[in-house]
Amino acid sequence: MIKITSVNNELVKNTAKLLQKKYRDESGLFLLEGEKCIEEAISSGIEIERIFVEEGHDLYKNAENIETTEAVLSKISSTVTPPKAIAVGKQVINNWNNNFKKVVLLENIKDAGNLGTILRTSAAFGVDAVILYGDTVDLYNPKCVRSSVGNLWKVPVFTMNKDELNLKFCNFEKVATLPKSSDSVWLSEYKPKTKVLIMFGAESTGLSEELKSFANKNVTIEMADNVESLNLSISAGIFLYKIR
Repeated sequence: MIKITSVNNELVKNTAKLLQKKYRDESGLFLLEGEKCIEEAISSGIEIERIFVEEGHDLYKNAENIETTEAVLSKISSTVTPPKAIAVGKQVINNWNNNFKKVVLLENIKDAGNLGTILRTSAAFGVDAVILYGDTVDLYNPKCVRSSVGNLWKVPVFTMNKDELNLKFCNFEKVATLPKSSDSVWLSEYKPKTKVLIMFGAESTGLSEELKSFANKNVTIEMADNVESLNLSISAGIFLYKIR
């Protein structure tokens, strides 16, 4: 087993670069912080390159273990207090399946915690796939990985442009989640078609005009008149529970 104690070690410095999207994109690697996240990734078949473990911590089977210090773990962690173990894993490449029936689209989502929570919720309520559209936060942002609580790999995630949407979803009901308007229905009254694409926009701006025009159904979540909006991940949870 390798032992590394210096924060200036080249492997440590290269691993710390994975905190930045540029290096995650270039390498096809990402960080998994914490024991639960690592165990879920291993059980889901994620290929693990190496695991940094604090001295005295239990070691992992079927992966290269690097015994190290809290200082090194702090160097490669995105959290104030580093976990006892941090792994480097290979990003997943998913294949589109024409049998997908319930798909979620997320447009211009900037909050990595929201993205991770929605992925976790999508896994819980039987979503077949998630589409990231527009200027959406990186799927492998460490905060997204953490907030998905081990569910990042249970629903396939894709990035698409408008042409790909037109091709993939021509036979789907395309639902825009919007504030109440004359042409929207309440969620309590909504009955989804067999194949449905549910589109959520950013909390601050909502769905773009492009995607509103792409939709052929508008649905609104009922709430008190004195409340303007809900947190995005809460809205997604309510919607996906209703149509589960």
